[in-house]
Amino acid sequence: MPELDDRIAVVTGAGSGIGRGIALVLAERGAGLVVSDIDLAAAETVAGEVRSLGRRAVAIEADVTDRSSTGALASAAVREFGRVDILVNNAGVGGAAGWWERTSPSPEDWEATYDVNVIGIVNTTLAFQGHLKERRSGRIVNIASAAGRRGTGGFAHYSASKAAAINVSQGFALQLAPFDINVNCICPGLLWTPLWEKIAERDRIKSGETELTGRQVFEERLAQSTPLGREQTPEDVGRLAAFLASARSKNITGQSINLNGGSYMN
Repeated sequence: MPELDDRIAVVTGAGSGIGRGIALVLAERGAGLVVSDIDLAAAETVAGEVRSLGRRAVAIEADVTDRSSTGALASAAVREFGRVDILVNNAGVGGAAGWWERTSPSPEDWEATYDVNVIGIVNTTLAFQGHLKERRSGRIVNIASAAGRRGTGGFAHYSASKAAAINVSQGFALQLAPFDINVNCICPGLLWTPLWEKIAERDRIKSGETELTGRQVFEERLAQSTPLGREQTPEDVGRLAAFLASARSKNITGQSINLNGGSYMN
């Protein structure tokens, strides 16, 4: 029997990239899925992929920066499936619109990353915690980043938001432990996702390495920073999320787990 058989998972920002990878792995492990994204069409596409794996899925549009939207997401998820067992707070941004065109973050970039990457976790967790507390059971997995482990120059706004996400995860772990709700955090390293495509393009222009493609810039960074010498994938993150959502992780909470090929060790 798949380890997540008969479990119901909600994944935010699941319309692409890491969120899509997480949703598909959870489905492969047996979970039914609420595929949530601010882009409903993208969420519908991923929900279709989940259904093609033989799992039940529904796509729900939600803006994690809006408390009324996350409240509606929680209500719709419970109404659709009867319960929720797993919440994956994955929705994230690299800055305000056009952030990849700027060599240093604007005030709007700082606001946008904090609103989505930090307050988004808070809003969604608060929306679901009443249901999870009532059931006295649950797994919450927050997606931070290796960037949250140390400061960065031109991407300080993003690093700071992910550091806050790590801390918020610890706070919720303490608050929710009496209700048998585990809260953990994953810190991915270098993944070739739509977000990283924009980072690579920005770095390519900023460094003057215009003869290189964005992918080549990414591969150079990978070679310089990752001891194992290979990139991480959305499915890698999904497999770790599945473990943290399973009974095998029942005594793991408040942890921020690196998934980065050794680029940062602690």
